[in-house]
Amino acid sequence: MRKILRKHECLLLALIVVLCAAIGIKNPSFFTLVNAFDLLKSSVTLGILGLGVLIVLVSGNIDISFPAIAAFSMYVTCLLVPALGFTDHIVILFVVSATVGCLLGFLNAFFIYYFNLPALIVTLGTGSLIRGCLLAFVGTRIITNLPSSMVEFSQACLFTQALPGGETFGLAASFPIFVVAAVLVWLVLNHMLLGRGIYALGGAPEAARRVGFNIRGIQFFIYGSIGLLAGLAGIIHASNMRNANPRDFRGIELTVIAAVVVGGASITGGRGTVLGTILGVLLLVIINNSLILVGLPTEWHKVIIGSIIIASTAVTAWRARGRQLSTVPT
Repeated sequence: MRKILRKHECLLLALIVVLCAAIGIKNPSFFTLVNAFDLLKSSVTLGILGLGVLIVLVSGNIDISFPAIAAFSMYVTCLLVPALGFTDHIVILFVVSATVGCLLGFLNAFFIYYFNLPALIVTLGTGSLIRGCLLAFVGTRIITNLPSSMVEFSQACLFTQALPGGETFGLAASFPIFVVAAVLVWLVLNHMLLGRGIYALGGAPEAARRVGFNIRGIQFFIYGSIGLLAGLAGIIHASNMRNANPRDFRGIELTVIAAVVVGGASITGGRGTVLGTILGVLLLVIINNSLILVGLPTEWHKVIIGSIIIASTAVTAWRARGRQLSTVPT
């Protein structure tokens, strides 16, 4: 039990509980079921992107092109699928957007593996390239006439409950997609040889090569996965916003990476969990959505997030140093 209580996820969960209690004392409406469902809905897009970033960080690299991939996949899908006449099938929209995102992720993997280039530089370049091609060659207008299936998807709920005023609320249909994605990523990282290879690549790249892991396959899986998840997140985001804006997702990479790092993932690789990422996303969503409830201006959001990132990184580094010292023979 003591070992469990010392885990980063346990400490993060305790912080979330204390934060929720403080916000609830300030504004009791925070504890309503309507607000809880809103928080879960708000966590879907950030959470799906966070799962992709987790895979990359665990491998010891970083990807900052996924916002551009999400915007490109979303926008191209919203143009292409209606032109082909498949507007009534939301699954087709998800498949097309995820495929586009996956292919763009493979582009990153190609440059990183075959040219042995730093992932940060490659994704910085491809992110700018993808965003530029989107605005220069695909389109700049905001698409407001979305496929009917996207509108229906944004309105769909797993179950509904009526409010006293006659309005209804429920758990958004997009939330199970996040849950399924989280379970699949957890299975890959914890119960498959591929996941062991990802952790090994982040912890000791040269050792991973000597052991015999298929580095090329792992690299293509890593960047294909974050591209695929970015494509899914793009369609969900467009459905919730009721429009497809090619300029969306700008600057979101810092928030997503912050959520994953706060969740305990190491920026140098080899460490990170799905549960920690989910808790990190939930923490940032609670902070972001609850500032108005407690009467704080939105400018405080970056101050609070920055403080949490520094504190979380410091605690993680301190505990890692403690583990290293405890293993040194006396």
